[in-house]
Amino acid sequence: GVFTVGGAAADPTSVTLRVQDPSGNEQAFTYASGEVTRSATGVYYRDVQLDESGIWHYRWEGEGAAACAAERQVYVEPSEF
Repeated sequence: GVFTVGGAAADPTSVTLRVQDPSGNEQAFTYASGEVTRSATGVYYRDVQLDESGIWHYRWEGEGAAACAAERQVYVEPSEF
């Protein structure tokens, strides 16, 4: 997740990553709990194992100083093995 204010990198007061697998199961990961890593000002990441084929949805949320949210999706093709 990348957070900016007026085009400049900025750190939100709190950061949450929400992930939904193709079966509809949801998980939330937060920076405060150490489940999300900050690699630079306004730049956060979390490695997620995509272990099911189908459409995965994810949403980055920032609150406070750089309040915003962005949703995306990724498609995982079924394995031939």
